[in-house]
Amino acid sequence: MRRWSPRAFDGTAEVSPDTVRALLEAARWAASHGNTQPARFLVGYRGDDTFGRIFAALRPGNQSWAGRASVLLVGAVAESDERGPMPNTEFGLGLAVQNLVLRAVELGLVTHQMGGFSPDEVREAFGLPDHVRPVVVIAVGLLGDAAELPEELRARERRPRVRKPLSETVFAGRWGQPAFPDEPEHE
Repeated sequence: MRRWSPRAFDGTAEVSPDTVRALLEAARWAASHGNTQPARFLVGYRGDDTFGRIFAALRPGNQSWAGRASVLLVGAVAESDERGPMPNTEFGLGLAVQNLVLRAVELGLVTHQMGGFSPDEVREAFGLPDHVRPVVVIAVGLLGDAAELPEELRARERRPRVRKPLSETVFAGRWGQPAFPDEPEHE
């Protein structure tokens, strides 16, 4: 699988609004519970005010690298609409973000999703209504050189990608009984 979440972004690359539109179109067409479409996004391009306000809400560890991304997005959920509370909103946002991320890979871009930010700062900075909750920040851009990362992140950037084998995560018959025993790890 070519998708991964690097921290090394090319700080000189630009991602066009047309490309960002293509990413968000992919997100828009994601499945959602009862077609409620709870996913909402804020879009900031490096150097503009929106990017700056999203960046300011990041935790310091994420600020150490995310400023080199071409685009910062906030993924939020609308938890209700005119019909009332919406079910499974985070699931809907997750599907939308995955569509966005896979479209980015297809277009030769990289992304990194972050939970390390202050939802309250985002809410205040952008005047989010009470029924909208920020969940994730997504950095988007072109892959950069890991050598330009802070020293403590370089090794993390270069380490092998590892996932738990299916024998630890997929069960049949009863919980804990692997559906695929002795499954080898795959990237």
